[in-house]
Amino acid sequence: MPLLEEDRLVVISADGHCGADIQGYKPYLEARFHDQFDAWAASYSDAWMAMDTIVGGTRGMGVASTLDPVNWESTKRQEMLEEQGVAAEILFPNTVPPFYPSGAISAPGPRSREEYAKRLAGIRAHNRWLADFCGEAPGRRGGIAQVFLNDIDDAVSEVCWAKEHGLLGVLLPADHFHGLVNLYYPQFDPLWEACAALDMPVHRHGIIPSEASSATTGSGASAVGLIEALFFAHRAVAHMVLGGVFERFPTLKFVESEVNAAWAVSYLNALDSFGAEATVPGTVQYKFGRDAFAQLSLKPSEYGRRNMYFGSFLDADDVASRHDLGIDRVMWAADFPHHEGTWPWTRKALRANFAQLPEGEIRQLTSVNAAACYGFDLGALQPVAARIGPTLSEVQTPLGAEEFPSYPDETICDTFAP
Repeated sequence: MPLLEEDRLVVISADGHCGADIQGYKPYLEARFHDQFDAWAASYSDAWMAMDTIVGGTRGMGVASTLDPVNWESTKRQEMLEEQGVAAEILFPNTVPPFYPSGAISAPGPRSREEYAKRLAGIRAHNRWLADFCGEAPGRRGGIAQVFLNDIDDAVSEVCWAKEHGLLGVLLPADHFHGLVNLYYPQFDPLWEACAALDMPVHRHGIIPSEASSATTGSGASAVGLIEALFFAHRAVAHMVLGGVFERFPTLKFVESEVNAAWAVSYLNALDSFGAEATVPGTVQYKFGRDAFAQLSLKPSEYGRRNMYFGSFLDADDVASRHDLGIDRVMWAADFPHHEGTWPWTRKALRANFAQLPEGEIRQLTSVNAAACYGFDLGALQPVAARIGPTLSEVQTPLGAEEFPSYPDETICDTFAP
């Protein structure tokens, strides 16, 4: 008997990466920048790429996978994802927008007015390319537009453009060793207001916040960048809570992407404790925190369950913490095409993560939550799932020890890490 549509799961990846190749951005760039673009493109190099030349030479970690044509070849990308059972995906940048000093997931924000003008033109070129790329697979690709925070009017304008052209969210510039972004500043309220009103989820995505190791930075630079990456990702949570952003904009969606999820339980609990102690006169917490907490009507953990989502390839701790975070707050992701993600073992990764879970929770983690966050139409995706999706019984079949992938010593895959 053939399988019914409902026997197969809609799988939405809440974190994927794409982009044009360098020359592919030029048609989307304002003509007045073309000469400067030609000079930049001719001299661009990225020290991070030297780190990762394994696994087929091009499809490596984020710092090197920018060379892979699957970033921009629509048909090939769709074939590879369908083979993995993925029906739809959220798309963050991966390749190099015009005028970036290094890769999209390792560069600091603009640090001068001149640099800002050029890089704003560069991310606008990326956003316009992305809108077209998503249009090649309607309803199956959700593009996340990039913005900078140097000029809030520019950022709001870009959010409005992105919404009008079908993109599904906003990527904030990440904190970096060469530039912190203090999201608690009231000057950013027009951006939060626009994103809440337009139902455009706001994202922080994990990056490597340091320079690559070199003669100038020393041999420890890349290691320090990796060890502190999560610190910089977590930092935004306190900013949004203690700055009162979630209080003032209760419908704003804030997504932490590719930084796992379980950490947020203890982090938000620590903020709860801070808040409780900030009501006790004479304590250090009272002296420094009473004004911040006086403006809040909820506990920090309650804002987390109301305003926050987490989109990442999930490990055992993330799955175990799903109810503490809120079962409707966690979204599974493949991180395609990075080799630290689930490709080419996505079906096995789903089994490793979810075999022990009931059907309703599997559906929430693999599609329902992402649909609620981003507006995917699950009904429209069900025929796709009927053709390519994993069955419920497949995902609920435990992964035997002999089925776990084996790797060359140099490769890393967090999904299957012990």
